[in-house]
Amino acid sequence: MIRKQLSLMACLGLLAIAMSCGPKGGSEEKVSLKAANNTEKTSQRWSKEKAKAWYAEQDWLVGANFNPSNSINQLEMWQEESFSPELIDKELGWAEDIGMNTMRVYLHDLAYKQDPEGFLGRMDKMLSIMDEHSIKPLFVFFDSCWDPFVEAGKQRDPKPHVHNSGWVQSPGYYALADSAQYPRLEKYVKAVVDRFAKDERILGWDIWNEPENDTGVSYRDKEHPNKVDYVLPLMKKAFAWARSQNPIQPLTSGVWAGDWSSEEVMTPIQLAQLHNSDIISFHNYDTPEEFQKRINWLKRYDRPMICTEYMARPNGSTFEGFLPIAKEENIGMFNWGLVDGKTQTKYPWDSWEKEYTAEPELWFHEVFHTDGTPYKKSETDLIRELTER
Repeated sequence: MIRKQLSLMACLGLLAIAMSCGPKGGSEEKVSLKAANNTEKTSQRWSKEKAKAWYAEQDWLVGANFNPSNSINQLEMWQEESFSPELIDKELGWAEDIGMNTMRVYLHDLAYKQDPEGFLGRMDKMLSIMDEHSIKPLFVFFDSCWDPFVEAGKQRDPKPHVHNSGWVQSPGYYALADSAQYPRLEKYVKAVVDRFAKDERILGWDIWNEPENDTGVSYRDKEHPNKVDYVLPLMKKAFAWARSQNPIQPLTSGVWAGDWSSEEVMTPIQLAQLHNSDIISFHNYDTPEEFQKRINWLKRYDRPMICTEYMARPNGSTFEGFLPIAKEENIGMFNWGLVDGKTQTKYPWDSWEKEYTAEPELWFHEVFHTDGTPYKKSETDLIRELTER
């Protein structure tokens, strides 16, 4: 413990040491950080027992990755000029009606930078709306997918018939490689978690989405060739920043590609994701057989599991194929997309390479048309049936 009689220099020295220690590979090592009010906070990765106890208190988690239909990306969703509580309320009502009880919702560092108090207020407003629908969010801080050249303000219009034509990364290309901007990112994470650290309306915090994603054909030639060298240490810092606020909610970051059959074949960033996560999360857009295989691989961690992205119909990743397995295995599930809108993710990933002139006969993602009509009533009936059991 730090005693009052320690000199100011000693306190500062201890603080510097504490702040250099992030959670390390699978250990339960404590991480001590001092809050601005000079009271020491001590945080650590949750034990398996704590994670299981938390998960036992949850209903079976079923929801979607949510962005309202009038927003092309996270910034348009959260900026004051385009924040749409009435539309959010309506669309979440459709989700509630089919039995969904959670949503994965992306935040953005520039939305906070632009208007810190307004951003936090809009988060609180959205939490109130979600609570009215008995839906808890898993908030995502950072994302390595799609456009790295992000700017706050009015967002561009969608490119016709192209999947996620305006989705943006956080942090963007320049901030990711500029360590002088890291204090700003630290302030963002700490301010958000501190504001809602004890808020029971929140399910959890997803620290970084697909951290090693090189954006494929859409932006790969414009990305940092050594992008992961920037992301890996920053992601570890972000886990520590969030933990320093002692949230009652768990932290996670989902593995999404590659071989997870043993730690010997996994990448450093995959190991960092899993070893820093309180609950295990992962993505899978393949067949039910592949989905089951990956669940089996991750069981060795003996922690609650959530699939934070799935459901790409042409790939064989469907509600019918995945949800019964998840129900049996007690895996929480977040499909990609709720309502067809400006993200245009009813179009497949290959719309970046192949020209589409009309919507595909088989939608890639999304559950509802813009008027609230289910794309496939059999799917919404299944979700309702499984969540009511």
